[in-house]
Amino acid sequence: MNYKGNEKGWVETIVGPMYAGKTEELIRRIKRMEYAHKNYIIFKPNIDDRYSDCEIVSHNKKAMKAVGIDHGSEIKRHLKKDVQAVVIDEVQFFDKSLVKYLKELADNGYRVICAGLDTDFRGLPFGPIGDIMAISESVTKLTAICSCCGEPATKTQRIINGKPAYYNDPIILVGEKESYEARCRNCHIVLTGNEEDDK
Repeated sequence: MNYKGNEKGWVETIVGPMYAGKTEELIRRIKRMEYAHKNYIIFKPNIDDRYSDCEIVSHNKKAMKAVGIDHGSEIKRHLKKDVQAVVIDEVQFFDKSLVKYLKELADNGYRVICAGLDTDFRGLPFGPIGDIMAISESVTKLTAICSCCGEPATKTQRIINGKPAYYNDPIILVGEKESYEARCRNCHIVLTGNEEDDK
């Protein structure tokens, strides 16, 4: 694959559940670009301020400076002439219009690297991620370790007040008392609200 200024650009996407090492893998690829003397810019959604509002941060506390944005349309105004690659973390928090901007970037010769959750706590495609994976030349799906049984985990379990979340709970809860675990398919639980009726 070639960088901007040579042939066409492309889109590569890193997905998986919480605690799979997605941001860590993103940072690894950025470091490789640094070794190759390639110029890049990193973006993150403003809504994700868990660790920092101006950095992407992995769970093991590796961090890199990033530009916070609310919408994919903001990417273009931050690009400088020497930028060869566009990196975006937590893409699941953007709306589906992001896909159009990623495609545009790749069509204009940029290497685009995205990372995000592939599914929400219900186990369904999260935001634009399904469409982003569909337009990607390369998709890396990472797994975590199931917090219940130790098997490879592909799901994100949301826990609220010690109990699994309900299917109809909001997809994004900012500032709520919630926690997350990585779970395998067999250990992943989403409450429907009819559990009492089933007893």
